[in-house]
Amino acid sequence: MSWTNEIRVVIGLDFGTTYSGFSLHHIENDDVGNIQANSIWPGGMGTLKTNTVLQYKANLEEVELWGYPALYKKPNKKKKDNEMKPVELFKLHLGNCLEQFKPKLPVDFKKAIVDYLREMGKCIKETIPQYWPGIDFMNDVLLVLTIPAEYSENDKAIMRECTFNAGLISDKNSERLQFTTEPEAAAIYCMNCLKEYKLTEPGTTFMVVDCGGGTVDLTTRKLLEENQLGEVTERAGNFCGSTFIDKKFIDLLKREVGKSAVDLLNDKNYGQLQYLIQEFCQYVKMPFTGNDPNLRYEMNLEELAPVLLQYVTGSEKDLMEEKEWILELDFDTIKSMFDPIIDIIIEMIHIQLKNSSGKCSAIFLVGGFGQSKYLQKRIEKEFSQLVENISIPNQPIAAVVRGAAIYGKSLLESRNYKNTNNLKCVIATRILNHTFGAKETARWQTGDPPDRITIFGKIHKFRRIVERKTEVTIDQEFVFKDLYPITPFQTKMKFEIYYTKAQNAAYCDEPGVKLLGSLLIDLPDVHLGFNRPCTFCISFGDMEIKVRAFNQTNGQNYETKFELNNY
Repeated sequence: MSWTNEIRVVIGLDFGTTYSGFSLHHIENDDVGNIQANSIWPGGMGTLKTNTVLQYKANLEEVELWGYPALYKKPNKKKKDNEMKPVELFKLHLGNCLEQFKPKLPVDFKKAIVDYLREMGKCIKETIPQYWPGIDFMNDVLLVLTIPAEYSENDKAIMRECTFNAGLISDKNSERLQFTTEPEAAAIYCMNCLKEYKLTEPGTTFMVVDCGGGTVDLTTRKLLEENQLGEVTERAGNFCGSTFIDKKFIDLLKREVGKSAVDLLNDKNYGQLQYLIQEFCQYVKMPFTGNDPNLRYEMNLEELAPVLLQYVTGSEKDLMEEKEWILELDFDTIKSMFDPIIDIIIEMIHIQLKNSSGKCSAIFLVGGFGQSKYLQKRIEKEFSQLVENISIPNQPIAAVVRGAAIYGKSLLESRNYKNTNNLKCVIATRILNHTFGAKETARWQTGDPPDRITIFGKIHKFRRIVERKTEVTIDQEFVFKDLYPITPFQTKMKFEIYYTKAQNAAYCDEPGVKLLGSLLIDLPDVHLGFNRPCTFCISFGDMEIKVRAFNQTNGQNYETKFELNNY
């Protein structure tokens, strides 16, 4: 019996840079409108996500607080130095984030991820019985974890290891954990919104712009037959989410009261700094529409961050005392915080449209930042002549967690061995972000570079398996045939797999070509000597690379393992 038949509930888990959330969906319910997005969190109710933040005890081993309560503290005029700072933005240590944006952490970033996922897991396990008593989390639940579009295979492997260490799966290689990208999950959710625009014909394309706190991810999808989605262009992502507007606000604060004062507040009274940022987000960032050039907002620093006053010195102190500690933000100042970030997003959308030959029937904005009226206005102005429908679906902040649950259910239905109706996964194809190839050792021939000949008269080359920007089905395999052992007593075969952003490569040590990992194949039946022709198959269409190998002569399956580099 397939493990898929044991699953009763699908959990969509969006582990975000600044906010995280989850949804619950029972497989017997076919109405996607009944997917439950959790809204009960520590320290509050009614929001669909909570902060991706941890507050550790003094020993930095145990978690004291997590989510919203770990980040924000109400102001207190009594100075309290050297308070424990919360751990946040630890997800930025994965992916290709620039070093300057990676926070310094008091614990290893993997530990922070594990601890946060463990707390999230406790919340999930407490929530499930409220809807469906008797569900066994480890056996009856499929967990679908969303990841950014740009994550590498190593990043996915780290997330899998952290999920296992957090106690959310019983085996590190468990198929009860599946991945989908954040924009892909959002696209699955938005697919149901196309009916509002009467866009239901196969071949219809649409773009999803998932605007989160840390990253903005884009994907362009096309409707296929049988309620499936194909990918039109390779997924794109960048670090231009709403928290970078918060950083602009901090830069302004430093100009007004002095960098050293803000640094001291950050080091000694971080809770008050975050309370100040929260005030900015709630009353300035999210309400800003860009429509009122006379807009002015005053922030009373004495009320919002009273400890800050003790750190301000010199001319900055004299000036702020004249202003009675009022920080004034006018229209142009606020707009200047938004525009550099939104300009990056707009450029990303232009590139996506260009890569899809300009064919796009709708653009959907989702994610927390997607609710920004000013962001919506800028995108509407820029693209209304190019794309007929620009929309924000209902509850855009929950689009990813709901789409992840839909994806998980469709994956189960497609893999169920009782699938007599030939149901298919909602995701039919994906576009590869890299060119993949294997190191091939061949006999050196005239015309090959003389400096690459080995002492055995061989040469190592990059043998392309599949090219970047290729559209592949999720179960499509690429096959290597007629692979023989080098010695008659050989018990293992090893292949190094490389990847590059280039369309092709000649050698594995070219600039931009990186070692992905090693494929290890056990070779039993040593008594057959050289007569053990092997075929190995590798699949890149699923979210995680899958491999298998077998003996071409007798069909015997060989044990295979793919070991990622530096992991």
